Amino acid sequence: MDADSDPRVTGEYVRQVTDAHGTLTLLGVVHDHPASRYRVQHVIERVDPTVLALELPPMSIPLFEQYAATDRTPPTFGGEMSAAIQAASPESVVGIDRPTGGFFRRLGRTLLRERPSLDTIRRVVANAVETTEHALLCRAAAAVGARTSVRFEVDSPIPHDTTWTDSPDEQARDEREQVRRSRSFMSAFRTASRSRAARLEDDAREAAMATRLAELHEQDSDIVCVVGIDHLDSLAERLGEAE
Repeated sequence: MDADSDPRVTGEYVRQVTDAHGTLTLLGVVHDHPASRYRVQHVIERVDPTVLALELPPMSIPLFEQYAATDRTPPTFGGEMSAAIQAASPESVVGIDRPTGGFFRRLGRTLLRERPSLDTIRRVVANAVETTEHALLCRAAAAVGARTSVRFEVDSPIPHDTTWTDSPDEQARDEREQVRRSRSFMSAFRTASRSRAARLEDDAREAAMATRLAELHEQDSDIVCVVGIDHLDSLAERLGEAE
């Protein structure tokens, strides 16, 4: 991948952990961005991993597999996640994000250790309930889709200032700008309580995802994992420490 000159694929949003088990490739993405969709498709087709791990709840995977089951490339629904599934072997896909037992155990231990304010705890619990409800909605939509030709889009696509028709350089530039603006917005407008709730939740999420990836890595040789860009460095550090 280092020799690839396409700016959407070069190492800015790619991390690799290599050991005796094989190579674990982490791909950071901006949700629904054309550059991210190209990156995951290109890398997965090139690596041909034995396992594709996605920042999705395990119970959401059937819906995104339905999105990926189309002749259109990239798929109409599901953003970079369905694009990744479309590029991979069907039997290789796993979800590693919350809600899972590992996440809730880590979240509980984190709250006990950190002892945040009651307001922060309420935010953490509300976020956990919201994400669990969303995962269940994905599961229900997949159940309907399995029995009919109907495809439910459970998330509205995120609009970006670039499309597939723009040059690779323009797509990569816009993706970097999206990352910069998102981080600036969160720094400027998040309250202290909201920021701490997000940090506590992300700590539990990333610990659970890293543990699951380490387990998969011990069993299979080559893995590609697709996660949001803000989780990329933390997961790479945790997995590097685990090795």
